[in-house]
Amino acid sequence: MKLLHTSDWHLGRAFHRVSMLGAQAGFIDHLVGTVREYGVDVVLVSGDVYDRAVPPLAAVELFDDALHRLAGLGVPTVMISGNHDSARRLGVGAGLIGRAGIHLRTDPAGCGTPVVLHDAHGDVALYGLPYLEPALVKAEFGVDKAGHEAVLTAAMDRVRADLATRPPGTRSVVLAHAFVTGGEQSDSERDITVGGVAAVPSGVFDGVDYVALGHLHGCQTLTERVRYSGSPLPYSFSEAAHRKSMWLVDLDADGSVTAERVDCPVPRPLARLRGTLDDLLADPELAAHEDAWVEATLTDPVRPADPMARLAERFPHTLSLVFDPERPPDDPAVSYARRLAGRSDQEIAEDFVAHVRGAGPDGHERTVLRDAFDAVRADDTLREAR
Repeated sequence: MKLLHTSDWHLGRAFHRVSMLGAQAGFIDHLVGTVREYGVDVVLVSGDVYDRAVPPLAAVELFDDALHRLAGLGVPTVMISGNHDSARRLGVGAGLIGRAGIHLRTDPAGCGTPVVLHDAHGDVALYGLPYLEPALVKAEFGVDKAGHEAVLTAAMDRVRADLATRPPGTRSVVLAHAFVTGGEQSDSERDITVGGVAAVPSGVFDGVDYVALGHLHGCQTLTERVRYSGSPLPYSFSEAAHRKSMWLVDLDADGSVTAERVDCPVPRPLARLRGTLDDLLADPELAAHEDAWVEATLTDPVRPADPMARLAERFPHTLSLVFDPERPPDDPAVSYARRLAGRSDQEIAEDFVAHVRGAGPDGHERTVLRDAFDAVRADDTLREAR
């Protein structure tokens, strides 16, 4: 059985205020063309179909177009909700849509109920694990501690229990939206840290033939059976080095897998440039980036006049301008942003306590801070859903 694994469409998202709808429509064209060209048997979409819980109308129309075109091909599609989606909204009409071969899996209670497809070698059971917000699903899975590993383990226990009832030789595929240990993050993924922990070990998914992951935007192979497809388009300059693609996976009769990457269209290349303004404007080696979307980091010790306008004369698609004057690390003028770079909300809060009180928080206070951040994030998720 030939699987096409994709995820993180983020329909409706802009790139530094530039609409990506045209590029997203181009990706849908490419997706449909790939299904035809390679004789794909099933399409897997591992979450974050939309960029936010209440997407703009144009994004909903594009999604509707994609569903009609995939259904028109007669090729089954299995799709789960991600942490950016409203699971309940995305799942509206799932029963009816399923009759057209588009299987939406957005309800955590259905983790152990697969879509069963058939080929010449027997059954393939495809299990959809939508994004599981620990604070909201711990009761459903009967876990005491609201953490990603606990709820995903409980969901996979249901998968393995159902698979054990299937005929011998049944092959299995799991779609999941999670941060799995070993994956490389970018700046455009929403933080899903709970209790100070975001990642879960890949061993959580043991016992199935292929795991189609979503959430991280870079295409990655964690093991031969556990992969991220990544997003089909870039959504931050941290993805400048990404090769955007989908996985074309062959699931053999014995459950072994082979996979190859199918590149996605590039609407415009990304470039991250760094140097003084005069150097960026004069360097002949930068000519290759004149048609790219540009993030320019200026290192001038004094902020130059009209930097964006001057950059735009050579790089008309400059979207981001960052000032990072080159100064000694102990210079008091080193930017606040640089001092905070790479630090989590928890670490920043603990630093603030230490600054105000003269000593950092103790273990109990760290737990209080962590629980507060988790509660706010869970409340934000509920507000979006409403």
